[in-house]
Amino acid sequence: MWTVRGLGDISLRLAVRTLLVVTVLSLLTVGLGLLLIGTGKEQFTPAEVLAILNGYATPAEWFVVRELRLPRVLVAVLIGAALGIAGSVFQSVSRNPLGSPDIIGFTHGSAAGALTVIVVFQAGPALVALGAIAGGLATGVAVYLLSWRDGVHGYRLILVGIGAAATFTAVNGYLLTRAGIDEAARALMWITGSLQGRDWTQFWPLLAACAVLIPLLLTRSRQLRLLEMGDDAARALGGDPERIRVTALLGAVLLTAAATAAAGPVAFVALAAPQLARRLTRATGPNLLASAVMGCALITAADWVAQHALTVTLPVGAVTGMLGGCYLLWLLHTERRAGRV
Repeated sequence: MWTVRGLGDISLRLAVRTLLVVTVLSLLTVGLGLLLIGTGKEQFTPAEVLAILNGYATPAEWFVVRELRLPRVLVAVLIGAALGIAGSVFQSVSRNPLGSPDIIGFTHGSAAGALTVIVVFQAGPALVALGAIAGGLATGVAVYLLSWRDGVHGYRLILVGIGAAATFTAVNGYLLTRAGIDEAARALMWITGSLQGRDWTQFWPLLAACAVLIPLLLTRSRQLRLLEMGDDAARALGGDPERIRVTALLGAVLLTAAATAAAGPVAFVALAAPQLARRLTRATGPNLLASAVMGCALITAADWVAQHALTVTLPVGAVTGMLGGCYLLWLLHTERRAGRV
């Protein structure tokens, strides 16, 4: 076990196996990113991509790599990190592997806010992003308050969240039926979860959100580990369960809303990344850092499949949804065999 110390009393503990998994997944993400940037109508090897990014390129090559492909890959990486950490926080707080923002309604709420802006106000991308963030925050507050009874407990949070997801699914369907042809096509592409056309205007706000929220949540890893032991144990060890729960959920909801605002609701990354990271690291606790890099690897791999592995180009959310549905069935089967559902 290695301990990395920061300012004051902030520290981060990493097991050797966890550090190895994080390193391998980070290298895999970089490799997939270089492959994505180099694959397309204009083909480049990874070495050529690195040379172009270092300035050894014609204006046409620089434009293709720097302006068209690089921001899409960077947005994908940030979305994967945000959803991976958010999913890990939700599962840690709920103490349930099904506790994921796309299962318990938060991404549906963000989608409802964005669709309202698209369909009712026919607004541009900036207001759509604000609508997604507002919808996600409003959903988070509503689910938390409806789940409250002498505190918020895991199964109650999940059940209320599933109800919220069903309600917002109906609302989103209604909004699509009320939209004009152009708005409906735009809304349908967005609600599927797509990285098509992502550029620097989506990257910089998402980077700012991740730069603030991800380090903040990483410093809460030890407190979340206490929370997984139960409220009574957390109090006995000097923690304040409700304060930990509120601050962690707020950060996770904001990360989910920011990721959804950038590319729409990319399904099942937040559900699968923490569980896959936990199985690879074999470590207890929330595994926030491992979940983040696992999310990066999952979404970059899914984007490559969406663009190049099939005969048609698909939104990345369609690929993660198909793979995530199979994963959800497997997870339910394993939880049932373990007697937990």
